[in-house]
Parts: sequence; C-alpha cells; structure tokens
Amino acid sequence: MHRPTVLRTLLLLATLLIGAALFFSGCGGTSSGGSSSDKGGTSGTPPGGSGSPPAPPSGPGSTAGPGASVSILTHHYDVARTGANSSETLLTPANVNSNQFGKLFSFPVDGQMYAQPLYVPEVSIPGKGIHNVVYAATEHDSVYAFDADGATTSPLWQRSFINPGAGITAVSDDDFPQPYEDIAPEIGITSTPVIDPSSGTLYLVAKTKENGNFFQRLHALDIASGAEKFGGPVTIQASVAGAGVRNDGNGNVVFDPLINLQRSGLLLAGGTVYAAFASHGDFDPFNGWILGYDAHTLKQVVAYAPDADGSGGSVWQSGGGPAADAAGNIYVAVANGDFDVPGGGRDYGDSALKLRPAGGTFNVLDYFTPFDQQTLADLDHDLGSGGVVLLPDQPGNPSHLLLASNKEGKLYVINRDNMGRFNAANDNQIPQTLQLAGGIFSTPAVWQNKVYVSAVHDSLKSYTVNAGQLTLASDTGQVLGYPGSTPVVSANGSSNGIVWTLQVDHQLSDAAVLHAYDANDLSGELYNSMQAGDRDTAGASVKFTVPVVANGKVYVGGGDQFTVFGLLGK
Repeated sequence: MHRPTVLRTLLLLATLLIGAALFFSGCGGTSSGGSSSDKGGTSGTPPGGSGSPPAPPSGPGSTAGPGASVSILTHHYDVARTGANSSETLLTPANVNSNQFGKLFSFPVDGQMYAQPLYVPEVSIPGKGIHNVVYAATEHDSVYAFDADGATTSPLWQRSFINPGAGITAVSDDDFPQPYEDIAPEIGITSTPVIDPSSGTLYLVAKTKENGNFFQRLHALDIASGAEKFGGPVTIQASVAGAGVRNDGNGNVVFDPLINLQRSGLLLAGGTVYAAFASHGDFDPFNGWILGYDAHTLKQVVAYAPDADGSGGSVWQSGGGPAADAAGNIYVAVANGDFDVPGGGRDYGDSALKLRPAGGTFNVLDYFTPFDQQTLADLDHDLGSGGVVLLPDQPGNPSHLLLASNKEGKLYVINRDNMGRFNAANDNQIPQTLQLAGGIFSTPAVWQNKVYVSAVHDSLKSYTVNAGQLTLASDTGQVLGYPGSTPVVSANGSSNGIVWTLQVDHQLSDAAVLHAYDANDLSGELYNSMQAGDRDTAGASVKFTVPVVANGKVYVGGGDQFTVFGLLGK
C-alpha cells in the first residue's frame, strides 16, 4: 500500500469529523465497531426502523462502501457481529491463490493471541509519522501497535501490564483451585479490545496476579502512543443484590477477579464500554456478569448478573461480543445456569436476552429460552457457546432476526421483535431451529443475504435467508475438528466475496491454517496456507481466533507469531 500523504490525512480527518457529527446524532452502531458519544448512541444510525442492526457509515471507521479506507475496530468487524468487510478492493477470487497470494511477513509477540487483531489506517504516531496500524493483544498482558504494511517488524509502541520484579505477573493456569487447561500457561488479555475512533482510544481488560492477589482492570489507551487515558486503568469490581452462589453473605452477589473469565469481545455502544464475564473452567461457585463503563470517565454505569439469585449465567460466546442494534438494545446469549423466569424469578440460564440499560443495570425487554433448557444445563450443552449475530433487515416478516447457538449444534433463528420467550413443549415459537453435525463454538458471518456457519466435525456451510428461514446453499466439504472456525467475509460491495476461516483444531501443536473460499460457492476453495509447503506457515493454532481482512492483507493471530498474508510482490 502506498504511504499516506499529509493531504490525504487531512481529508480523512475532515471526513471523520463530518461523519461523527452525523452519526453521533443517532443511536446505532458502526459496521466496524461502535464509537462513543457523551450524548449516547453508537455511530451510524441506519434507515429501516428501531429494530434494525447498525448500518455502515461512509466515513472512516467503517467497513462500508467500495474503496473506503477501512477500519476494523471490534470483534467480528461490527456491533451487529456480521464479520463482513464490504470495502475490500484488492483481494478478489481471481488473485487469491497460492501463485499470487501468501505470507508476507510476521511480527514477534510474547504470548498467545486469543484476541482478534484490530486495524486503524493513517494513525499519527508521535515521532514516527503516519502509519496504518494493526493492534495485537496477548495472554502475557501485552498490547502492540505494529505498522500494518510491514515497514518494520518492531512495534510502533508496546504496553505491558506486568512487572515481575515487583511481583506483578499474568495469572498462571496453576493459580486456580482445580486443574485448568483451557487457557494455558498464562492468562492476561483474552478478549478482543474495542477502539473508539472519535477519541482515538483502545479499551481492553487485562488480568494480573499482584503479590498473591488477583485483579482485572479496564484500560483506555491512546491508539497513537499507548498512554493511559481518562484516569485509567480502573479496577473491575461489582456487587448486586442477590442470593446467587457467589455471594458475600450479606445479600449481594460479588465479582471474583480470579474465577470470572473475560473472554467475550468488548462492546462499545451508546458511550458505554461493555465487558461480559464467564467462569474459568465453570469452577463453582460462580456467577456471570455484564458490566458497563462510561467510555470517557471509566465510571461503572451498569452491573448485571443474569443469574443473580442462582448459579452460573456466563456470557462467553467463544469470544464473540455482545451485539447492539440501532435502538440501543443489547443482545447476549447466556450459558448454563438456573432458569426460573416462568415462575416469576429473574435467573436466565441458557437464554438469549434483549437488554436495555436503565438505572445502573439492564431491563430484560425480551428473551428466548429453549424448551429443553434443563437438559442443556445438565449435560453442559449450553446455549451461548457461539456468538450472537444480528442479521440485516429482511424484506417482509420477520424483518429483524437474531442468530444464537449451542453445544448440541443447534442454530436458533430468532425474531428480535418477538423472541418467543419459553415454551415447555418445543421451540416452534421461533422462526427456525437448524441442527448441525456438531457443537457450535463460533460466530456466523453474514453477507449478501447469506449466512456462513461452522460447527465441530462439520464443514463450513452457507445458507440463504428468506422469510426467517435458512436454506442450505453450499458447503466446503472439508470437515473441521474442535472448535470449528469463526468465518469472516471480504468483498467489494456485492462482488468479489471471499470467506476466510482459520483451521485451529490442533491447539498450539500445529500451525493455524488460513483458508479462503468463494463466498458464492463454498465448494470452490481458492487458497489455503498449506498449498505452498512451508512458505506460508502461520503461528501455532489458538482456538477461537478470528482473521482480520483489511486493505489487501489478512492478519492472523497465533501462539508464537502474528502473521500477515497478502498479494505476493506487492
């Protein structure tokens, strides 16, 4: 990519300011991550009604419009979690092949990258000029800003939140009260951060052990320098009234900085940064959480435990983040836990929730709970193993759809305007339930009225959407092991669609394999990173990782390196 010019930068900044003025007046999200506003609302209010997912804006910080200078600011690319970048003009089905496309370079990192990389073009780095920047976070509690075009493999800046000499380290997998191998050997930054382009701030949650005590903190970093902002970081603490299992003996459920796992990607919506929490290894006793912090003061403004009077209620979604629509509603899938709502309770285990922040907590506006919730909980087949996705507005009814999934391999198609709540006999109150071959530990992608889904011991599949029903269109024929893969899509508007996945079914023992398929027919594999022998070897496989496609390059996190793919010889 050519080096940015000063004129282009000024034009870009002007566009951003104009775009911000327009978009902040609404309450939607962006197609590449929400922007905060003191007046509330995330940028990019779409046409099409209060229930529609965020429409992509035309300025910087979006993945909208052919030729746009794209940013990737949040998990799965936008607050609807569609995983689609429709502004990719360089990579096409014609040139993504092993003769023209491959590994360009890699960056050294100090730990495993569970977090999805983020990308911002034309950032002015103090003393180093203007760079397209890709951001990476590791389980060693480090954050890196790299030149996205590989001008240097040394970081533009790096922040570490540990100081071993002072007794401050990442948390060890040996620190838990029971054997734990899910994230090993250390736990630092697990979830995908989020970037606010209007203030140039990157938000993340870091976990540390400090002289025998455990902490989780919300950091707000300047994207240009890595410096802390807004008086941060703030220590994450929470307490709400409830009789839940993780209580203080005084009628309150409390946050546990060791046991609570912050895996779900952060959400920036309505001027609030949301972080959702599960449990490492389902270690009891625990309660899940969703916490919200003012994006400009870092003051906690929301504290909500989905199972405040019971046990469990994690929100983890295999790394998928909470989703947000244009009306300010937030959607999550709550995993295993007690469910007593039909009897007048407030515990929402194994439920998809539609939430609205109010009075320091959430109001549950609507929900869907599968008829076999108790069986799901008993067998650890919980809803919420996959990420939620808001589909673009559909013609006719139902027009506002939500996807959620579980470990049994069921994909639930839910009407967001009438989610169906609980029916003890069956799930016929929702538009459709699809059964895949294995559990779903991924977030589906959406592009051009197609849904792309990966399940364990199954091939990546494409479905067309019509009147609330998904119909199989094509599949790769290539079966993946655990955990499947979270697909993303690059395209130039409605053309040149490519579906990208990472094969990571050999955790840390083998290199991740990058696959590319024709988005209109998944049976046509365009490329995989094993086709050229060792030339395109990526870093070691890390489960739940998501590739980022931006401006002609594909960024792949791993266990021992951060790998960048693109057109060879460019």
